Amino acid sequence: MNEVLKAMAERYSCRSYTGEAVSEGDLKAIAKAALHAPSAMNLQPWKLIVITDKALLEKMDAAAMEHFKNMPDQSMYQRFMERGGKLLYNAPALYLILKNPNTASNWAELDCGIMTQNICLAAHSLGLDTVIVAMASIPFKTNLGEDFKKAVQWDVGYEFGMGVLVGKGDMKKDPHEVDWDKVRFL
Repeated sequence: MNEVLKAMAERYSCRSYTGEAVSEGDLKAIAKAALHAPSAMNLQPWKLIVITDKALLEKMDAAAMEHFKNMPDQSMYQRFMERGGKLLYNAPALYLILKNPNTASNWAELDCGIMTQNICLAAHSLGLDTVIVAMASIPFKTNLGEDFKKAVQWDVGYEFGMGVLVGKGDMKKDPHEVDWDKVRFL
């Protein structure tokens, strides 16, 4: 099996990290792989923000957990508490993908999804673990959201596209099983 197919087969969603910093070289290599993602009409309707500021990540995490704690339905709060009480799972890096909804194509969301996959596969190829985390949008929706947007230099006119946590996992698990019933060859 070639290395790309192997990376796809082995990657899993890691929800617990050691907190150990990712090297600058690896952070840049992953960002470069993200920028290699194809997009409709090559419009590249994204901005990529790589957040490694531990204090900022902890504040974002705390704001999100407080948000969940104050919701009438406690199911999300309980789910994260069962997983260690952190939305960002102690990951040392968050790749925040912003999308420009005002592009000439209507494919910005899909394009950001392709970028997300590039980030995950690049990180895995470097021996790092990842989890795609759409809930990384939550801190930006709290009462501190505007402060967080300012801190990450959120581009005006852009919306949350996706988040990917990257780091050394302190857990290992098997990737999900392939379900061949989802495939039809004609």
